[in-house]
Amino acid sequence: MADYGFYHLTRTPLEQALPKLLGRVLSGGGRAMVRLAEPQRLEALDAALWTCTDPDWLPHGSPRSGHPHLQPIWLTTEDAGPEGAPNGARFLFLLEATQSERLDAFDRVLDLFDGGDAEAVAAARSRWRTAKAGGHALTYWQQGARGWEKKA
Repeated sequence: MADYGFYHLTRTPLEQALPKLLGRVLSGGGRAMVRLAEPQRLEALDAALWTCTDPDWLPHGSPRSGHPHLQPIWLTTEDAGPEGAPNGARFLFLLEATQSERLDAFDRVLDLFDGGDAEAVAAARSRWRTAKAGGHALTYWQQGARGWEKKA
């Protein structure tokens, strides 16, 4: 079972919070798959990751650039396949209320949601109930004045 963390964005937008989390994964020698709901958002996030300054280098790719096995971070709108992430990632980032039928292919799932969007919060609560019923170890993190604070 994957460790499943819910990350409640309350202080910074996704485009600022996500690079720091991805940087932690890479600094630990990990690989990540980032699942988005819409191709347009994937393109926007792709551009944002190339220009982010903290951390200043987040090597990544998407189906458009190809060669997933070479990409430490893989951006996609698709779920993982039967063998897991195409880049061998053990970390799955779920954005924009996306879900995965392949949670067992990952060691850690990070589900980021916008605390300023009532629908996003309600959807995250529903995903929490589903993940709990599925037997996953759950944690809840909220942005605080000094960074991520574990709440549950």
